[in-house]
Amino acid sequence: MHLEQQAVRTMLGWRTVAVVGLSGKPGRPSLDVAAYLQRHGYRIVPVNPAFAGQAILGEPCHATLAEAAQALAAGGGRIDWVDTFRKAEDVPPVVAEAIAIGARGVWLQLGIVNDDAVEAARAAGLLAVQDHCSKIEHMRLSAVGALA
Repeated sequence: MHLEQQAVRTMLGWRTVAVVGLSGKPGRPSLDVAAYLQRHGYRIVPVNPAFAGQAILGEPCHATLAEAAQALAAGGGRIDWVDTFRKAEDVPPVVAEAIAIGARGVWLQLGIVNDDAVEAARAAGLLAVQDHCSKIEHMRLSAVGALA
């Protein structure tokens, strides 16, 4: 199996996902994907400085990944993977922060490609996926019974 497809399957098995760039505005792809994941049992951790302090999908939104990780750690939790809805050129700091908080994986949504950031994540021991939609991949793998 291709390395990235294995990473897709593994990350979709982890249940706590920080969604960087999650918007509270209806019609935004980030909100649609996060709502889908939440309906399928994932804990969504919104990260977007524009919505910090507000609730998105019933969860408090944090300004940074570090803030989100600290809030979860206070309750005994952790961020498993980071689903990223940011422009490709804005991805490297997100990956650096994901590494710093001890996330296990980073996911760059469909249309987002940053090979350097993905390599940095992998070099730090994280799984990394780019240019794939977590909702589409979850639907695809669920349809063939490939997710537990």
